[in-house]
Amino acid sequence: MDYIEDFAALETVYPEPPVDRAVTKVVPKLTPMYRKWIMASRFCVLSTVGPEGTDASPRGDDGPVVAELDERTLALPDWRGNNRIDSLRNIVRDGRVSLMFMVPGSQNVVRVNGTARLTADPEMTARFEQKGMHPRSVIVVTIGEIYFQCAKALIRSRLWSRGDESEAVPSAGDFVREIDAGFDGESYDKGYEEYAKPRLW
Repeated sequence: MDYIEDFAALETVYPEPPVDRAVTKVVPKLTPMYRKWIMASRFCVLSTVGPEGTDASPRGDDGPVVAELDERTLALPDWRGNNRIDSLRNIVRDGRVSLMFMVPGSQNVVRVNGTARLTADPEMTARFEQKGMHPRSVIVVTIGEIYFQCAKALIRSRLWSRGDESEAVPSAGDFVREIDAGFDGESYDKGYEEYAKPRLW
């Protein structure tokens, strides 16, 4: 297999320049329309980079997944999870981040590229209080650019229109049982939703 290893080789495969709209859609801050879209999103993917490589982490909330601090700054609470903190370690060492926001049913994706820092400041974590609980830290993202992604990928995949396809794929318990044959994956899967509820925050 031949690999593309320099820009010249890449440009022979993609010789056309980007269409004008792919460039003009990019803005450096929240506009009214981008604000409306992002505030409607309950789910995003956070991408970070560090010495060990890249990391992409799903983030979700029951309401807007981020808060706007100002037109150039977003805040993403880090609710309690599995304590791997891969994304947080990366941010401490390399602040470059990307966020990809989705809204169920919409074929568009909105992307934010920028830089991030972490804070555990009590006033900031208290801003996200839910059911008396606070996130342990908050990821503060300085926006570099915002733009919407072409809808073709979601249209091709029919992501929102195919219905529930989860019966065809392994469960969380299946993944663990594959590595640890003695693990009770079935009980884990049955109790997962109840187990997770008090730990979401």
